[in-house]
Amino acid sequence: MVGPLHLGEFEIYWLDGGEFELEGGCMFGVVPRVLWEKKFPCDAAGFIRLANTPILVRTPTANIIIDTGLGNKLTAKQKRIYRVTADWRADADLARLGLKREEISHVILTHCDFDHAGGVVRFGADGAAELTWPQARHYVQRAEWEDFLSPNQRSASSYWPGNLALLESSGQLTLVDGVAEVVAGVRLELTGGHTRGHQAVWLDSLGEKAVHLGDLLPSQAYFNPLWITPYDNFPLDSVTAKERLLALALAENRWFLFYHDPYLAACRCDGVGNVTERLAM
Repeated sequence: MVGPLHLGEFEIYWLDGGEFELEGGCMFGVVPRVLWEKKFPCDAAGFIRLANTPILVRTPTANIIIDTGLGNKLTAKQKRIYRVTADWRADADLARLGLKREEISHVILTHCDFDHAGGVVRFGADGAAELTWPQARHYVQRAEWEDFLSPNQRSASSYWPGNLALLESSGQLTLVDGVAEVVAGVRLELTGGHTRGHQAVWLDSLGEKAVHLGDLLPSQAYFNPLWITPYDNFPLDSVTAKERLLALALAENRWFLFYHDPYLAACRCDGVGNVTERLAM
């Protein structure tokens, strides 16, 4: 667990949501290794570490989880395929903060890929599936939910039904159309790009500002708008969205919050993307 980052009246923590390894080309695509490895280290075989850190935002009125980590439902085969090197322990981190699962009031999914939605449903002590945060409203863009329910051939490999199977019947699902305020100072915005229904999270408290751009900015290595992942289903939309969102966030001197970066939890940058303040993992 990392944090807190104080943002006005908000406290922000990064929980242990598991870690895996991917070959660097899977994350950087057409960007040559000689360039990306200057910004993101890899081993001799070209594999990079990827964290999956649920972001806990504590406001005066709410306890909010942004994305949920890998969860505890992965099979041994899945762990081998994705080279999982650390298991999901988000619930243990909450306990260290004195929080019960039932005290999480809101869960925001930037999108429904397995590495972001894997912790929505967990296996309990009796081995049965249950909502990890049973009292929380879960916020998903309507376009994302539609695609999760009816995935195409490309997205089906990353939208795993078991991760969200209990959510719709629970009555705890809120579908968002474009822009929505979750609680005071926490705003959602449809971005598209990585998936059709991908969304960003904007945080504002007492003049302090942050943004979480999900997989449009999975780590500090992606500040160049042209650096996108091969997993982006709509790559040109990603580039366009990043150009607009990064310009706005940099102009407002916002903190950037990362989900996949195993080295940096958050940073602030100057107008051209050079890091000026950082919170290490």
